[in-house]
Amino acid sequence: MSIKAFELVPAIERLKLMSDKAKTQIECIDVCGKNLYIGTNDCFVVHYILEERPTQAGRMAFHNEKQGHKYLALKKPIDQLRAASALNRILVLCDHTLTMLNMLDLEPVMSGAKVKGVTYFCLNDNPVRGNPFSVEVCVALKKKQIQLYTITEDRIIHVKDVSIPEQAIRIGIDGHFICAALASQYCMVNFETGQLQDLFPYDSESTKPVVKRISKEEFLLSGPSALGMFVTSEGISQRPPMQLSDNLLGVSYVHPYIVSLNDEFITVHSILDQQQKQAIPFQGGANIGDFDGRVFISSAKEIYALVPVAWEKQVQALLADKRVQEALDLAKNANHAGLSKDKFLKIYRRFQQQAAFIEFSQQNFDEAKELFKGGKVDVRELLSLYPGLMPSSSNFTRSIPVLHEIADVNNLCKDNEEMKKDYKKFLRNYLEEIRGTKDGHGFKQVIDTVLLKLYAEINWPELIPLIAVDTGCDLKESVEWLEKYERYHALGLLFKYHGENDKAMQIWSRLVNGEIKDELFPGLEFVVEFLSNINDPELVWKYVDWALEKDQELSVKIFTERPSNEPPTERFRPETVIDYLHRFPKAVIAYLEYLIFQKKLEKEKYHTHLAVLYLDSVLQLMKNNNVKKEHLDNARSKLRHMLQLSNMYRVQLILGKVKEQDMHAECAILYGKLEEHDKAMKILVHKLKDYVAAENYCFVNSQGKDSTYRKRLFHILLGVYLDPSNERKDLLVTPAVELLNRNVTEFDTAKVLQLLPENWSVQLVKQFLSQTVRKSMNFHRTIRIERMMSRGENLWVKEASIQMQKSPIQMNDDKMCAVCNRAFSDPTFVRYPNGIITHVHCAKNKHVCPVTGKLFSICSKNS
Repeated sequence: MSIKAFELVPAIERLKLMSDKAKTQIECIDVCGKNLYIGTNDCFVVHYILEERPTQAGRMAFHNEKQGHKYLALKKPIDQLRAASALNRILVLCDHTLTMLNMLDLEPVMSGAKVKGVTYFCLNDNPVRGNPFSVEVCVALKKKQIQLYTITEDRIIHVKDVSIPEQAIRIGIDGHFICAALASQYCMVNFETGQLQDLFPYDSESTKPVVKRISKEEFLLSGPSALGMFVTSEGISQRPPMQLSDNLLGVSYVHPYIVSLNDEFITVHSILDQQQKQAIPFQGGANIGDFDGRVFISSAKEIYALVPVAWEKQVQALLADKRVQEALDLAKNANHAGLSKDKFLKIYRRFQQQAAFIEFSQQNFDEAKELFKGGKVDVRELLSLYPGLMPSSSNFTRSIPVLHEIADVNNLCKDNEEMKKDYKKFLRNYLEEIRGTKDGHGFKQVIDTVLLKLYAEINWPELIPLIAVDTGCDLKESVEWLEKYERYHALGLLFKYHGENDKAMQIWSRLVNGEIKDELFPGLEFVVEFLSNINDPELVWKYVDWALEKDQELSVKIFTERPSNEPPTERFRPETVIDYLHRFPKAVIAYLEYLIFQKKLEKEKYHTHLAVLYLDSVLQLMKNNNVKKEHLDNARSKLRHMLQLSNMYRVQLILGKVKEQDMHAECAILYGKLEEHDKAMKILVHKLKDYVAAENYCFVNSQGKDSTYRKRLFHILLGVYLDPSNERKDLLVTPAVELLNRNVTEFDTAKVLQLLPENWSVQLVKQFLSQTVRKSMNFHRTIRIERMMSRGENLWVKEASIQMQKSPIQMNDDKMCAVCNRAFSDPTFVRYPNGIITHVHCAKNKHVCPVTGKLFSICSKNS
C-alpha cells in the first residue's frame, strides 16, 4: 500500500563550474545548515548557499547561489565530504588522503594536518568524549586497520588503532561501537575493549555494502537478496528485516522512514512495519544522504531534495484509505518537532476519533470502542448515528469539520436487520461501560435515556436496575418510549423515582389486577414492600384496602414493616390500625402477633384480643367436620403457645370459653396461670392421661422461680398420682414410680415417704430409695470435705500469722516512717509484709506497698 511521504523538489538543476564544456560531475555532497558542498569527479569542491522558499501554491522550492569553488590539484575525484560546523571545517577525502578545508573560503588548513591511506571515513554522532570543540572521526585504511581520531580546528589527533581481519569498505560508528563492512562480511567492533564480533557474510560482487546508523547502537546493513538487516551493538536484531530494492546505491533515515536509492527508483519504507510506502522514479541516481533530518539526492549533474509531506497529511491520507492502524502508528511515531505535547494530543485525538468511526462503519466494534474512549469522542457524536435514540431535548450538532461521512446506522445496514441488531448491541455495551465514568461525564441524562430506550425495545433485564436506582432519564420521553413497548413495571419505577408515587401505584395496581401485563413485574409482594416503606400516609391508606383484599397475610406487612426512622403519626397508631383491620381477620391476627411477639408490647388489650382470635379460629375449625386434623392441631398449638407464653391476657375470660368446649390442654395452661396447679395436673393426668406433659408442666411453670417452688409442683403432681380417692389409682402406680425415679432431686424424701401407700413394697420404690440414699450420702460427704478444707485453710493462716509474729519490731527515736521520713510520735504504726513501716495515716492502701508499689496476695492481706 502506497502513501505520499515525500515530494521530489529540485535544489540545483544544472551544475556549471568552469565552462559549458567542462565534464564536471557530482561525486559526493554534504549539507550543513544552508551550506551545500559538492565534491566533483575532477577534484573540485564547490560551495552553494541553499535556501528554502515556499511558493504561492504552498509547495516548497529552493533558491541556490554559488559562493565559490576550490580545485585541489590532485586530478582525482572527491570521494567524501563532511562538514564539521563546530570547527568551521570541511573534511575531504581525495586520493586516499583525508584533509581539512575552511568552510567559508574552502582554503586548506595551514597546519597541513592530513591522514593518508584512507578508503572511507565517518563521524561519530554519539561521541564518547564530551568536548564541544572537537569531533571524533573513524577512518578505514587500505591496510587491515581502523583508526580513531579527534579533530580540532587545526589538528588531527590520533587516538587508537583497531586491527580487523580484512580491509574495511564501509564503516559506521556510534559511541564505542564500530560497524564495518569488510570485503566479505559485516562485523561489530568495540574499540574500547577491542572485541570483534562477526555478524553475517555478504557477496561483494552482487551486493554493495551499506552501513547506516539508525539510532543509538543500531545500524542498518544491506544483506543478501536486497534485505535490509537491523543490527544492534550486541550483534542481534530487534526489528524484522526490510526488503529493499535491488542494485542499492545508498540509504538514508528520516524517522519513521528508510529512504533507499538505486539506479531507477527512490523507495520509501516505514521502519514501523517494514513495508514499502512510496516509490519515486529517478534515473541516474548517484548519491543519497540525510542531513539534519533532510534528505538530498544527486545525479551526475543535478541535486534534488526529498521534502517530507506533513505527517498530518500522510495520516489523513491513510485514514481516507481506511488504513487505520497504519495511520495511528504513523501519527504516534512521526516527527512532532515544533508541537507542544498538548497540541499534539489534540491532533492525535482527532485522528483517533476519525479512526473510531472508520472501524465502526466496518463493524470492527472492539477496535472502535477503544478508539472512541481513547479519542474522547463526544458520546452524542455516536448517538446521532442512531435515528430516534437521541433525546429530543438535545440540541447537539455534529463536529465541524466532520469526523466521518456516515449518514446513520440505517444507511450502513441497508435492510439487514441482523446488522442493525449488532450495531445496537455495540451501542448498548459501549454506553454501559462509560456510564458513570469520566468518558460519560456530563452526559448522564443522554446516556441513561438512550439505554432506557435500548433496554425497553428488547425488554432487557437491566431496564429495571437502570430505572430503580439513580436514573437520569428524561421523564417525558422515557414515558412515551416505555408505553410504546408496554414496559409497564419500568414505567411505574420511573414515576416512583421522579416522586410521582400515585401514578406509579396506578400502574402497579393495574398490573396486579391483570388489566395490563409485564413479565418483569414481581407482583403484589413488590407493591406491598413499596407501600410499607413510603412515608406518605395518604397514599398508603388509599391503596391498603385494595391490597388487603388481594392478600391479607401479605398486605399486613404494610403496617408491620414500616421504616424504623418513620416519625410517629396518629394514622399508624396500633389502636387505629387494629380498628381498621377488623374486617380482615387474618390481617388483624398477623398485626397483633407483630405487636406482641416482635414489638414486645405488654398491653392486656392486645394480648387478650390475640388470644380470643386464636381461640375463635380454633372453634371455627372444630365446627367444620371436613377440616384436616393437622390444620386443627396447628391452630391449637398456636393458641397453647400464646396462653403459655403470655401473662398479660385476661385468664378468666379465656378459661370460661375454653371450659365450654372441653379443651382440656388449654384449661390446664389457664389453671396454671391462676396458680391452681392441682386442677391443671388433674386435667393432664385424669383427662388427657398425658403423664409426660404433666411432668413437663412442673418444669415450665417453675421457670424463673426457686427450687422450693418447683418441688412444691412435683409434690402436687405426686399427690394427684397417689390420691386415695381416685377409683383408678392402681393405673397410676407406674407413672408415679417413674416420676420419682426420674426426678429424685426435686422431692423431699421424708414427705414422699409419708405420701406413699402402706401397701407399696420396698422393691417398688427401691430405685428411688437407692438414689435418695446416694444423694443424701453425697451431700453429707461433700459437707464434711468442705468443713475439713476450711479447717486446713484456717490452720495454714494461723501458721502464717505466727511466723510473721516471731520477728520482733523494735521501735525507737531513730526509727523513721518510710513514706514521710518523720519519727513516730505514738505507739501505733503499719508494717507491710515486705518489712516497710509507716505511719497509719501514710498507709493509703493496706494492700499495696507505698514505697515499692508491690501488690500483696490474699494471704499476705490476712496476715
